[in-house]
Amino acid sequence: MVGKEPSGGTGIRIEHVAFNVAEPVEMARWYSENLEMRVVREGPPPANGRFLIDAAGAVMIEVYRNPADAVPDYAGIDPLQLHVAFEVDDVDGVRERLIAAGATPEGPVETTPGGDRIAMLRDPWGLAIQFVHRAEPMLPPARSE
Repeated sequence: MVGKEPSGGTGIRIEHVAFNVAEPVEMARWYSENLEMRVVREGPPPANGRFLIDAAGAVMIEVYRNPADAVPDYAGIDPLQLHVAFEVDDVDGVRERLIAAGATPEGPVETTPGGDRIAMLRDPWGLAIQFVHRAEPMLPPARSE
């Protein structure tokens, strides 16, 4: 049910979502330089895993290379099937800055009927990244570090 608080009080929460990628070190660097994320843990070769936390200190992703498995064709996956979404204040400005940094656009900036502004891009490795400014915020305000 929308808006209902979870029950149970078991302390379960998402820690991270992981992506098997071709170049985890380079991808982590790009996300750090362009998406205000920072590496909080590094793993050794051959996986070279990197755990990155968002600017709010609330959500982590892991990028790693598993040599025993194929890297998904992220560029071939429809962005509506898989994307990482970032909340931003200035969708247009972030979109322009990231295109200059090597991201590719997946269509124009759109405004939904509910007033949300959304831009879909692909990072330099083909993973879809979405930038959204909600008319009605869905998350509590980011905590200051």
